[in-house]
Amino acid sequence: MRRILVSSPGRADFLNTHQDYKGLPVVPVAIDLRMYLHGEVTDNKRFNVKSLDLERHGEPSVDSFGIKINHMREGKFFGNYLRGVVNVLVKRGFAERLRGMNVTIKSEIPVGSGLSSSAALEVGFTYLLNAACGLGLEKKDLAEIAFAAENQEAGIPCGRLDQYGVSFGGIIKLECRPPYRVEPLPFRDLTFAIIDSGIRHSTADIHPKRQEDINRGLKALMESSSVPSELKMLLGYRFDEPQWEKISEEELDDFLRIVDERARRRILFTLRMQRWTEFALKVLRGEKIRDEEGSWMLGEERWRRIRSSAATERNHVILGEVMNEQHSLLRDLYDVSLPEIDDICDAALDAGAYGAKISGAGMGGSVIALVKDEKHGRKVIDACMKANAKDGWVSKVGEGVRMESDINTV
Repeated sequence: MRRILVSSPGRADFLNTHQDYKGLPVVPVAIDLRMYLHGEVTDNKRFNVKSLDLERHGEPSVDSFGIKINHMREGKFFGNYLRGVVNVLVKRGFAERLRGMNVTIKSEIPVGSGLSSSAALEVGFTYLLNAACGLGLEKKDLAEIAFAAENQEAGIPCGRLDQYGVSFGGIIKLECRPPYRVEPLPFRDLTFAIIDSGIRHSTADIHPKRQEDINRGLKALMESSSVPSELKMLLGYRFDEPQWEKISEEELDDFLRIVDERARRRILFTLRMQRWTEFALKVLRGEKIRDEEGSWMLGEERWRRIRSSAATERNHVILGEVMNEQHSLLRDLYDVSLPEIDDICDAALDAGAYGAKISGAGMGGSVIALVKDEKHGRKVIDACMKANAKDGWVSKVGEGVRMESDINTV
């Protein structure tokens, strides 16, 4: 019998949250918390799956399905993500190469915490099948199959951030329009405190409402005679149609009075998050920030303070400021924070974190805080626990999905 153990990381939503489904680039970071999938190859044509963590919590924890197009079970059933992977592989012509397996899952990644446990499950399972059946899939293939499993098969309106972040690991810039290019970012000397708020969320309950708000605003702009045709060419009727990165807030500002207040805030959020992300990417690529750009983005006083900080910390301080700005946008313009989440972010900053923001869709889940080192990270977590956080971990930048062992036994 062939036994294979693979692991996949959780991912923290570092920069440009809620932008991947709009076609804008995002910056995920893999963390040290991992999910382990142990597979025993069998001679039958079925997958028998068991989650030890769900079993421990008294939730539905087993599933069994075949090498075919499987139906999705009702509710937020964990097996749907695995069924979705098999469905995608079957539709892509891999059915004859797949073999049945008994799969046991154990995870360090808390479910519903905004750390991408579902993508870790999908990517890990796809990698397990790739290793066991010799499918010849590359990292990008793993991510695309896992994305299709969640988005198309399980019907969760997610973007590609999670699956690519888990598959590639490290810190990457992911272009979220075809052909979905991945840029590994060289500046990786970062330590994070990952804090679980204990408040569970569901992406399926968050994304569609924000997308609907944007669509409503775009419709008003596209149907207005006052909006110039050259600007309309950059817009569209659906949230993923505009060329957002080519639109400045200044050229759109005069026309946002046409749209309702909620739609206006969603559009402003999209433009401002992208601008802050572009600024941070220069740091992550090792580029020097010019004084005029630093002053324009951060204000003269803040930029002067950053310039006077120790050279070894300066990039961390800049990235922390960007994280704080992005959390403010998520809270004020996208309405995906909660008072409890804001309290955790404030506690992290009061304990000396460079920056703190929501990781994931929001309305619960986790906070990611940038810290100096592991000792400082523990101090930040302790402060957040006093602010009613449930748990916390210190993490360096983690590796992507990987093989742990591959053993043939009699």
